[in-house]
Amino acid sequence: MADSTKTQISGAEALIKSLIAEGIDVIYGYPGGAIMPIYDALWHYQDKINHVLTRHEQGATHAAEGWARVKGKAGVCFATSGPGATNLITGIADAIMDSTPMVCITGQVPKHLLGTDAFQETDVVGITMPITKWNYQVTSAAEIPAVIAKAFYIANTGKPGPVLIDITKNAQFELMEWNGYQPCEHVRGYQPKLIPAQDKLEQAASIINSAKKPLIIAGQGIIISKAREALEAFSAKTGIPVTTTMQGLGGFHPEHANYVGIPGMHGNYSVNIKMNECDVMIAVGMRFDDRVTGDVSKFGKQAKIIHIEIDPVEIDKVVKTEVGICADAKEALEALIPLVNESTHQDWIQTFKELDKEEEAIVIQNAIHPTSGGIKMGEIMHLIDQKTKGEAIIIPDVGQHQMYAMRYYTYKKPNSWVSSGGLGTMGFSIPAAIGAQMAAPDRTVVVIVGDGCFQMTVQELGTIWQNDLNVKIVIFNNNYLGMVRQWQQLFFDNRYSSVELKNPDFVTIAKGFRLESAKVENREELSAALDTMFAHKGGYVLEVVVEKEENLFPMVPSGMACSDVILEPAKS
Repeated sequence: MADSTKTQISGAEALIKSLIAEGIDVIYGYPGGAIMPIYDALWHYQDKINHVLTRHEQGATHAAEGWARVKGKAGVCFATSGPGATNLITGIADAIMDSTPMVCITGQVPKHLLGTDAFQETDVVGITMPITKWNYQVTSAAEIPAVIAKAFYIANTGKPGPVLIDITKNAQFELMEWNGYQPCEHVRGYQPKLIPAQDKLEQAASIINSAKKPLIIAGQGIIISKAREALEAFSAKTGIPVTTTMQGLGGFHPEHANYVGIPGMHGNYSVNIKMNECDVMIAVGMRFDDRVTGDVSKFGKQAKIIHIEIDPVEIDKVVKTEVGICADAKEALEALIPLVNESTHQDWIQTFKELDKEEEAIVIQNAIHPTSGGIKMGEIMHLIDQKTKGEAIIIPDVGQHQMYAMRYYTYKKPNSWVSSGGLGTMGFSIPAAIGAQMAAPDRTVVVIVGDGCFQMTVQELGTIWQNDLNVKIVIFNNNYLGMVRQWQQLFFDNRYSSVELKNPDFVTIAKGFRLESAKVENREELSAALDTMFAHKGGYVLEVVVEKEENLFPMVPSGMACSDVILEPAKS
């Protein structure tokens, strides 16, 4: 137990005390020479802060991301200098793309060796400058408390994102006067809290009140700002249908009468058609990603677009808006509610439902209730949805299985979808599940991962076992890099180039990591196998052999408009 009465403490101890003062009780990381004094200080505070040893530094970043996405505040990871620090890069880039708050602490060679190409020296501040909200190199112990406070303030406020603090080894050893920890509440020149302009609100309300075919597109900003209740109240008063982006799943109740589905490349047929028919489009907490817009030159040209977004850079960046409201999503919606008229748009919503019938007949029934062929990814997700009542935390990796997880699970609670969106990082899911499960130990956490993605971070099964985490992993095994194969089939004349996988025995690998595991190859065994997995206390790996060349529809072909969405491949 550390002596809390000391006033002269090392920079390393000051760091640990600062993290504890910020309410951090878990850190993900990997030790090494340049960060060893920090790990030594950590040893003295084991009763207050838990360090999880991941098997790779990238795993530490994704675990911190998973923790942050579920908790709604910055996760923390540690790495040493050189290769340890550079192994964080993918996770940091993932976090900046998905607005995930994270504070990364890296060790660095002593100050007098900076710039000499010392052993394991890398300019991590220079490398990470484009992919962090802020980064800084600490070279003296006295700087540490204030820098850490600033790091958390910047990471958590405004549009959240990652921050990196690089601490030289001499600063970790140096003694400093500890005068307590002061959280940061202001940074000069940084204005994360923007009040919605009244004239913009009134202009937006006027447009909304006169709309005949309005549509709300809600993104992850709804989740981050905890605006689900406000969004549902706004939609209920105005009668406007709501579509949620992939990262906005859980931001609007899926059983709400005004919910119409998901937009974009593999979104709902009706939503993609109607986005190019609506007369008013209200985008809330989303950035018009190309996977949502399709050909942006043809996106929403018929609509007056109102964009509510906390980051002023995003407004008018991709699409031209009629009204841009730069503000927190929750605050903007709450301010709009008194200004809009009570209305209904049932005839307009009914047009979505008519198109839904086409998708149901051509795509959905075969996806979740197939009568022939191999096991379908959609039917697995449908069963998982039924068995968990739509209340689990689903952590998909990247690819076809991710899209099936998006489409065939009902996300009834916020912070239930944790996925790599903007960067599309294969290997994200297993380490992210570690953080998510520790952030919400009472919730069921299910990893949905393809056979390709599984092998990118398979070593983190060891972290799950060592920490006795109740993470359920379902491998969708088709012996292919499925999404790439689908594109090669549809758009490259069936030239399957470097996408077929000769896979190892996944069950044996899982057992090697002391995790319970099983394999399912027949549809008749699937439901019982899922029951066994969910009943097991602890980590579990279930491999499901799925149909080898299943294709995912609906689909907006690359470069096409959303309204060019197809329900099945073109007849040759």
